[in-house]
Amino acid sequence: MSSIKTVALGSQGLQVPVEGLGCMGMTTLAGMTVYSPADETESIATIHRARELGVNFLDTADLYGPLLNERLVGKAVAGQRDQYTIATKFGYEIDEAGQLSPSFTINGRPDYIRRAIDRSLQNLNTDYIDLYYMHRPDPNVPIEDSVGAMSELVQAGKVRFLGLSEVPVETIRRAHAVHPLTAIQTEYSLFDRGVEADGVLQLTRELGIGFVGYSPLGRGFLTGGIKSLDELDAGDFRRHMPRYQPENFAHNLLLVEKLEQLARAKGVTPAQLALAWVLAQGVVAIPGTKRVKYLEANVAAAGLALSTEDLAALDASLPVGSAAGAAY
Repeated sequence: MSSIKTVALGSQGLQVPVEGLGCMGMTTLAGMTVYSPADETESIATIHRARELGVNFLDTADLYGPLLNERLVGKAVAGQRDQYTIATKFGYEIDEAGQLSPSFTINGRPDYIRRAIDRSLQNLNTDYIDLYYMHRPDPNVPIEDSVGAMSELVQAGKVRFLGLSEVPVETIRRAHAVHPLTAIQTEYSLFDRGVEADGVLQLTRELGIGFVGYSPLGRGFLTGGIKSLDELDAGDFRRHMPRYQPENFAHNLLLVEKLEQLARAKGVTPAQLALAWVLAQGVVAIPGTKRVKYLEANVAAAGLALSTEDLAALDASLPVGSAAGAAY
């Protein structure tokens, strides 16, 4: 077992490794390939290897697949459930046949939340979920109503801790007043530092809420492994994302080249340097992968110490707002 550091996520009692495993890429996403085609056997082997390395914090969602990702995670942890900390999310409306709403409707109504949790428990083949997030806030339902329903799940023993994903400061304050939040999950990387500008990161520290950064490698861009859009599979969902559009791609590639230069100087990969930067901000990162070799490389980044000079060089080379194109 690795000696990867564990930390308190928030102030409600949840302990997790400083680095978790994002499982989204292990299945399709609304019919689209996530980064590259997945292999179930290799994905499950990656989850098992993650536990051996101390990375037993798994992140999934009912949206991924839809539902297929939770089922894969449930299959992977069977017989070892108590050795994993599982986070999943609800919010995107999925019907009883497992079909995602064509308009990507967010449903935060209490009756839907009660249905969603029972479906996730069944998919994950477990009787409790460690950390249950609302994937996005429902603009038509007061956050107090949604979090109130989530709080009932804690009282019922179906959920241990609560979180929200991609929410503004005021929503966090209102939600936290209803039931103490354990985590806020938002995109965070050298390419996306919006939570520093909009006050979310500062607020989580102020309120004792944990912060979980997803896509810490800029959806693969910061690995330095993508030099041309032609390298992406035809069905890769990144082809629809602003940062990967031709008018932005060349600009962002220049930023990655600067990262590569700094990584070479430290004797590490660009991905490891980018991930170490996120961890140096005092947050938990959940890099996603479905391959053991990338998992092991990511875990090595957790042991990479960055000096004040390293951090200043990264700030100078990839300053806030330097990436071209929005995240979505």
